[in-house]
Amino acid sequence: MKKKYSKTKIAFQAILAKWALSLIYNTNKWNVRGEENYKSVLKNNKSVIISSWHGNLLVPFMHLAKYNYYGLAGTNRDGELISKIGSKLGWKMLRGSSSEGGSEIFIEIVKTLDSPPCLVAMTPDGPRGPEKIPKPGIIKAAQKTGAVIIPLSSYSTKNWRFINWHTFFLEKPFGEIFLEYGSPISFSENDDFESCKKILIEEMEKIEKNNTDYAKEKLF
Repeated sequence: MKKKYSKTKIAFQAILAKWALSLIYNTNKWNVRGEENYKSVLKNNKSVIISSWHGNLLVPFMHLAKYNYYGLAGTNRDGELISKIGSKLGWKMLRGSSSEGGSEIFIEIVKTLDSPPCLVAMTPDGPRGPEKIPKPGIIKAAQKTGAVIIPLSSYSTKNWRFINWHTFFLEKPFGEIFLEYGSPISFSENDDFESCKKILIEEMEKIEKNNTDYAKEKLF
C-alpha cells in the first residue's frame, strides 16, 4: 500500500527546492559543449532521447529546463516532488518508472517520441540501478520510434555526494560545471538488445572520459 503524503507540503517543498536549485546552478560557471549534436537532430524533425546516468541528472535537469522538454518522474512521493520541481522549472513531466507502471510510462514515452521533433530526457540506469547499467526502456524506445539517443556527461568542481545504490551529485554554489553532449546514437528495431546495450555503455563511458579529461585539462 502506498503511503499518503500531503500535497500542500510537497507543493511548498517544490517552491523552496526550485529556488534553491536555481540559486546553486546560476552561481556556477558553465562550460557547455556539443549542444549542436541534439539541436541539429531536432531541426531535422526527429526526436531526441537525452541519456544521463541517474547520479548526474541534476546538471542536464537544470541546463535543459527552460526549453519545455519532457522529463520523467516516478509515481511515489519523491516522484511527485520531482515532478512539481520540474514543472516549475519548465519541464513537461511524464509520470512512471521501470518499477512503477513501467508498461504505461513506456507507452507514453513512445507516444511522445512519435510526435517529432521532441526531446525526452531519461536515466538509462533508472531510479534504483544497478548503477550505470542500462535498463531496456531507453533502447527499446529508440528502436521503436527511430529517436536518436544523445549521451552526455557532466563534471563539477564543487559538489556534495550522496551515497546509496550509487553516487548522486548535487553541485555546490560558485563552482564550475563542465557539460558535454555526445554524438548521436541510432538503433534499428531489429538490432539485438545486448549489442545495443554494449554500444550505449561504451558511448556513455567515452563521453564521460572526454568531458572529464577536458575539464581537468582546463582546470589543472
